Amino acid sequence: MERSSRSEGYVLRGGRAGAERLRLLNRVKWPSTEPLLEAAGLRTGMRCLDVGCGGWDVTLKMAAMVGPEGHVVGVDRDQSILQLARREAEDQGLPVTFRRLEAEELAEASTYDLVFTRYLLSHLPRPQRAVEAMVRAARPGGRLVLEDVYFPGHYCYPPSAAFDGFVELYQAAARAKEGGDAAIGLRLLGMALEAGVVEVRVGLVVPTFREGEGKLVTQVTMEHIRYALVLMLYPDGCRSHRDVDLAESMEGYGRGAHPAASDSCGDHIFFGAG
Repeated sequence: MERSSRSEGYVLRGGRAGAERLRLLNRVKWPSTEPLLEAAGLRTGMRCLDVGCGGWDVTLKMAAMVGPEGHVVGVDRDQSILQLARREAEDQGLPVTFRRLEAEELAEASTYDLVFTRYLLSHLPRPQRAVEAMVRAARPGGRLVLEDVYFPGHYCYPPSAAFDGFVELYQAAARAKEGGDAAIGLRLLGMALEAGVVEVRVGLVVPTFREGEGKLVTQVTMEHIRYALVLMLYPDGCRSHRDVDLAESMEGYGRGAHPAASDSCGDHIFFGAG
């Protein structure tokens, strides 16, 4: 989700630290992303675009799926992450090109068999423009795959005030810092239709974790947004004990203090681009 080389514009940190969080996120989310891409028809020989490629793991997995006959282009605004991604792709010998580019700056038309983005639109102040640019980039008969979050869908059992506070604060920080919408999942269908696409399919996934790395995502995310939260809540530089208490509670959650919780409730959608 850290998509920016200008980290002050995003609620989540970018660079190497952001890349590590994204790699954790991919390990947790790939079991739902992989069948989504397969259902969208990703296969050998395709030319694909990954918009807001972030931690690069999905881009490289897509490259492995299209094989040497295909090619994947990953674009992101975080130059430091892209440098790490290029080295990883070279080490694995995969057919991937990485470029620094804003989603709205996509100028290619009718180029790709499949255009994909995950957890990017919720960070953008003008996500509809990005969707329209992605639609233009897909060739006639191609596929556009959107995967993003519905953050209010988080839940925890047993109930946790710290967890509920995290869910509320993350959404507030996304709005204040980025002009984003952490509940954008429910808007994906309308955005696709507004962009003029056809054959729309929509799915809803609610990952639930009682153990393992899935329980770490919330804790690590809290660590990445805590400074943005302090700036948002206390612009004069003051800080209350609530910030520390919330962070410590999230650490307890990550250690297993709460036996069952969702990491996120996310919508995904794919459709023919015309």
